[in-house]
Amino acid sequence: METVHAWDHAGLALAHAARTPALDSLFAAVTWFGSLAVLLPLALLVWWRWRGERSATFVALALIGASALGHLLKLIAARPRPDLFPPLIAMPEDWSFPSAHAVQVTAFALAWLLRPRTAPGRIEIAVLFATVAAVVSSRLYLQVHFPSDVIAGVMLAALWVVLLRRLPTWQENKP
Repeated sequence: METVHAWDHAGLALAHAARTPALDSLFAAVTWFGSLAVLLPLALLVWWRWRGERSATFVALALIGASALGHLLKLIAARPRPDLFPPLIAMPEDWSFPSAHAVQVTAFALAWLLRPRTAPGRIEIAVLFATVAAVVSSRLYLQVHFPSDVIAGVMLAALWVVLLRRLPTWQENKP
């Protein structure tokens, strides 16, 4: 069995201590906003709606690439899911590290904010930040990820999206 670091244990204990029936229902619903079942159709809808625009392609590629990287890293790390407290949803069958939900929601949100030829407003930034925070928190609250899984997922997605955005294809002087 894997050794659980003190701060990973503390994070899950804190989430477990916060349990209420209302939060159980809320986080079971919120967690879906990080799922490919929600984000991939949304990214494809954006791509289809604004087909031909680089910004739409950027969002779709950012999500798909980040998700692929996250799932590849899961296979390499092969970290088991937490079992410190009972999970509140069916335990996913794949590995724990990194959190794919954290990777995917972060990649989508950040790609949306960094897409070419756009200038997001404060409300847009706040809504996307709150969505990422809610999904990441849900994975801990539901006891299906360690804190280090979700932090790594957010960092992986941010790195991927920023590097993707820096490619010459996405620079402003391109049509």
